[in-house]
Amino acid sequence: MVRLDLGDVVLRRMQDKDIDAVKALIKEGCEGTENRLILYLLTRSFALLMLAILSSVLRCVLNSFIMALVAPVFIFIIYLKLTIPRSVGILGSSRPYWDYMGSSYHADTKPDLPNPHTGRAKLEKTRRRKKPKEKEKDKTNEREQVDEDELKERAKVAGEVWVADSDGEIMGCVARDGWSRDGVCRICRLVVQSWYRREGLGRLLVQGLESRTKQSGIRRVYAHVPFPSKVGEAFFRRLGYRLQGETAGTEGEDDDYEEPEKGCLGFPLTKVFVKDL
Repeated sequence: MVRLDLGDVVLRRMQDKDIDAVKALIKEGCEGTENRLILYLLTRSFALLMLAILSSVLRCVLNSFIMALVAPVFIFIIYLKLTIPRSVGILGSSRPYWDYMGSSYHADTKPDLPNPHTGRAKLEKTRRRKKPKEKEKDKTNEREQVDEDELKERAKVAGEVWVADSDGEIMGCVARDGWSRDGVCRICRLVVQSWYRREGLGRLLVQGLESRTKQSGIRRVYAHVPFPSKVGEAFFRRLGYRLQGETAGTEGEDDDYEEPEKGCLGFPLTKVFVKDL
């Protein structure tokens, strides 16, 4: 773990040059999540009952007891491997993929998220230091040429990815999903590099995005936490989120009910946390 000075962190929109680093960061954050979900689903009572019934049927066909026992589990795991990414999406997003180019459209024109640990003068100095050079812009243009009108349309539904940048290193990211209802938004893709965890960077990313969404008139924020993530649940509770439906009679909760992501056999794959701004 590296000691991090949050005052040196700039929270800015993801740009084209950051896409590869953000992809690697998301891949790191997804490690282990899929396997934990599969283990969770395999240990549900209904799933165990179905596996037992299928195993009994196969026992009448196969001569091997071991094959009749292992085959249903193996087939079920393969099925989950193929369907979970389409059901859960990417770290709380409702979509199985993310439009990185659409998310980075006109990112350099967006102001940074507020960072209470950084003074105004120091922030301006950091912004000037991060200004991209012409050579970097040329490399980005050469990497992917996209029709301007098409990119505008993609940007409307792509969502926004914000990164935590310190001296050119992408240490974490959080996103606002392109899905939305009036006065409501969903945050997702919250990832922090393993070297910088437990330093307050995740809290800084979420609170900065909350502040920006509140300025745009958003009154409620949702966050999907994959099963079974006790760390994720505790993190959002510390930030003032509550489990959806946990507080009965909350004003407007019935109208803005958020469906959790579900997998095969209707099992919920995420817990929905909500916060009123």
